[in-house]
Amino acid sequence: MCLIAFALHADPACPLLIAANRDEFLDRPTEALHRWTLADGTEIVAGRDLRDGGTWLGLSPRGRVAMLTNVRQTQARPGPRSRGELVTRWLQGLDGDQAEDQLAAGIDPGAYGGFNLVVGDFHRHRWSWLSNRHPDAPYEARPPELHRKTLEAGVYGLSNASLDTPWPKTKRLKQAVADALAGVSTSRTPDDWLQPLARTLADRAPAEAPELPCTGVPDDMERALSSPFVHMPDRAYGTRSSLVVSARPGEGQGWEVRMDEWTHDHTALSRPFEAVPHRRETLVW
Repeated sequence: MCLIAFALHADPACPLLIAANRDEFLDRPTEALHRWTLADGTEIVAGRDLRDGGTWLGLSPRGRVAMLTNVRQTQARPGPRSRGELVTRWLQGLDGDQAEDQLAAGIDPGAYGGFNLVVGDFHRHRWSWLSNRHPDAPYEARPPELHRKTLEAGVYGLSNASLDTPWPKTKRLKQAVADALAGVSTSRTPDDWLQPLARTLADRAPAEAPELPCTGVPDDMERALSSPFVHMPDRAYGTRSSLVVSARPGEGQGWEVRMDEWTHDHTALSRPFEAVPHRRETLVW
């Protein structure tokens, strides 16, 4: 997962809103969004990496959420352990006031490639960001060290640097989430508020040259990776799926959580976003 914007308890009409694009090599085996069970019996809703068994963004029926991006580095090396297991570790972890401390204590920062991990407990209004790269210099080859920050209510953006690093595509998606959040209560039809998110997730326009990040990769790659939707056929790499997660008041007590995922075929990108294969899952929290 390479681009996420998310609103946490910023509006009572929609206390959780996530918009995300997952970028990956096109030949990496993957299952789309679905319900599946972890080894300990925990049910989750998530896509699944069939190579290493983890996931990049998932939810549990009891109100846990975890989402992951990698950190771009010039000479990135995969760690001995898969970053996707950090998501499932949180989703199956113990409840209680010490849950975040227990998760952090169990992470060896040197065992993984560079990562950003956001974990949350919707019902307890507790959210944290963790990373094994220094927030002020995520691209530098420093010894891995775990960094952690508690997240208050608000709108955040995350790509392949640090939390809220103002990359152009991150700012675009954050603004789209803010616009969508403002439209949840005023939309004429149930899905009107989705339109700014869908347009931005599908946006293939690269950033202007003066705005390009400088992460140490070649300039042509930096430009290709600067759009919200990534399409790099020469490297067999790109945005594999787009996901929107929303929590809104249910008909009775509790919250209706809806997950909409679009799976992209890079041989057929000329068709409109509405024609992309779409899958929906729901939970009640």
